[in-house]
Amino acid sequence: MAEEANNATTPSQDWTEGLAPETGTPAADGTDSKILNQEEIDSLLGFGSDEENEYNPNKTGVRAILNSSMVSYERLPMLEIVFDRLIRLMATSLRNFTQDNVEVSLDSIESMRFGEYIDSLTLPTLLNVFKAEEWDNYGLMSLDSALIYSMVDVLLGGRRGTAAMRIEGRPYTTIELNIVKDMIQLILTDLSTAFDPITSVNFAFDRLETNPRFATISRLSNAVIVAHLRIDMEDRGGKIDLMIPYATLEPVRELLLQMFMGERFGRDTIWENHLMSQLWETDVEIKAVLNEVDIRLGEISTWEKGSFLPLDMTPHEKVTVYCGDVPLIEGSMGRKSDHIVIKVESKAEKNG
Repeated sequence: MAEEANNATTPSQDWTEGLAPETGTPAADGTDSKILNQEEIDSLLGFGSDEENEYNPNKTGVRAILNSSMVSYERLPMLEIVFDRLIRLMATSLRNFTQDNVEVSLDSIESMRFGEYIDSLTLPTLLNVFKAEEWDNYGLMSLDSALIYSMVDVLLGGRRGTAAMRIEGRPYTTIELNIVKDMIQLILTDLSTAFDPITSVNFAFDRLETNPRFATISRLSNAVIVAHLRIDMEDRGGKIDLMIPYATLEPVRELLLQMFMGERFGRDTIWENHLMSQLWETDVEIKAVLNEVDIRLGEISTWEKGSFLPLDMTPHEKVTVYCGDVPLIEGSMGRKSDHIVIKVESKAEKNG
């Protein structure tokens, strides 16, 4: 009995057997029960150090999973060409507008969520809501206060070499808003022109807002493209952010997916010329229609060999030549040798 009692083990001993007495030490069966430290947890969740995030913009871990639904602007190669064309047009139009030496540069293009972009705005800023009429959707343009005061200073005769004076904590005056509105109209016109090689679209001015909450044109979780532009007028200038939701670009997404082919903006003229040359060599079937009459089905059932079909037309009436269902030419019917011919007289008028 004593030996059985000594050989017996308690349930608690069986349950604790094989566990490591301390964290980080191997258990009896050779397994490692190490606990993750804070650095490993941050790496797993994708919240690494700022240096790692700077050199590795494609974050890993849980953050990468959360951001996997974001669409990168590189997937729309033609859009970068549009923005590059925009800054060249803006440089010319703003020089004519201010009669000053204006340089426009494109700092960066990035994709983000609309809520992130709204949170990143630094107040005070002026927000312009514009509408793409053909696409029936909206975009947003933000102008920082430095650009607004610099533009007012240049147009109203401010001295060169002095920074534009800003008075914080007051709303924009009517004169300032009218000047900014005229500048925005120029930029929207240039943006429409920049899209012309791809598609025809008109960006129309909708309204000005100073509170980002009143410029919510999309859901906070929707993906948007933000182009950061910088305008320099010697020692003055500022920044413009051009934000376009992906939902706005959806009608022309297939066109923006084209590869850039030099100044042809996605159009391959070599292929167009080859296609045109082959079309001239294509055989098509045409048919000459003398006339069309309406007949009851009962009358057709009584037809026999030798029956006549009256067309109610004279020998000098015009005959229409069709290719498929498309009328091509009209002419008069005649006879040459043993062949029935049609003398071309005019182009046929399309029905409807």
